[in-house]
Amino acid sequence: MRVAVLGYGGWGKIHASCIASYSRHTLMAIVTRSVESASRAASDFPGVDTCTNFDDVLNRRDIEVVDIVLPTYLHVPLAVKALQAGKHVILEKPMAGTVEECDYLLEAAGKSGRVVSLVHELRCSEQWKGIRDLIQAGKIGTPRYGLFNLFRFPYRKGSEGWRYRKEQVGSWVLEEPIHFIDLMLWYFQEAGKPTAVSGWGTLSPEGLVRDFTAVFEYAHGGYCVVSQTLSGFQHHQVVEITGTEGSVRSLWSGAMDRTDAPEFSLTTQIRGETAASPIPLKEKSGELFEIRRYLELALDGIEQGVSLYPPEEERELVRLCLLAEQAINTKKRLSLTLHVP
Repeated sequence: MRVAVLGYGGWGKIHASCIASYSRHTLMAIVTRSVESASRAASDFPGVDTCTNFDDVLNRRDIEVVDIVLPTYLHVPLAVKALQAGKHVILEKPMAGTVEECDYLLEAAGKSGRVVSLVHELRCSEQWKGIRDLIQAGKIGTPRYGLFNLFRFPYRKGSEGWRYRKEQVGSWVLEEPIHFIDLMLWYFQEAGKPTAVSGWGTLSPEGLVRDFTAVFEYAHGGYCVVSQTLSGFQHHQVVEITGTEGSVRSLWSGAMDRTDAPEFSLTTQIRGETAASPIPLKEKSGELFEIRRYLELALDGIEQGVSLYPPEEERELVRLCLLAEQAINTKKRLSLTLHVP
């Protein structure tokens, strides 16, 4: 597939680097929002076209896929514009800041006949997918309790401080907790959809949820907890799942979130065993490695007409994230079966 990357911030540069490294797919262009960024991109990727006008990419028939790596408030308008121009779209999470925007993009995708693939790179991690594989193989039985906890430093401000502007970022629950909620829903998939959510948190001066805890309940009596603080230091996360036949625990630590030298582990203990057993992990874990694998798989899927992470699934994930935030703001336990839209 022939790809244009839209956005050249810290994460956009990583997307471009990943795509440029593939043998089967080609980085054709990088679109930036400033002349300075375009100059940096041209220096970093000699031979790759750079520009500051999105329409220049849309009008090129040799570009098939647009990879959008921009602030949340730009996702839907630019994705819709790309679809209307006949391009496939890879879109960084979240799909949108509201459910209504998700629906607008879904409608545009349906009319276009093109593939929209959302980015959830943790799903192809040997470490985090390893937990799903254990559960799917029945190694720990039916999950009853789950925890995903992240202790980290405050978010980066982003270009022109967009991540700290509520009208542009929408919700901090849609920044990083969306990944963790996605994983916990994946781990509890056989239990069906969660039936209720409760939440607790504290707000930043900008009115965004800085410290976040949500509890999702299931009809079979199990529940999972997703928790994050932006008031800590470095980047340390833990996942713990207990089931009817055993349990699993996984750790990841780094001085930064985008480190190439993290510490990580995956350990399990099956009922009846006298000691826990570490599971060997052959691949490095961390978003720098996972995004490289994920984007290649996403492009392979688009080539076959398949979305690696469909927008319909992302729409439901956005809905649940926003309801978790609503539970925090209203200090109420919300029935998810009564909040269908």
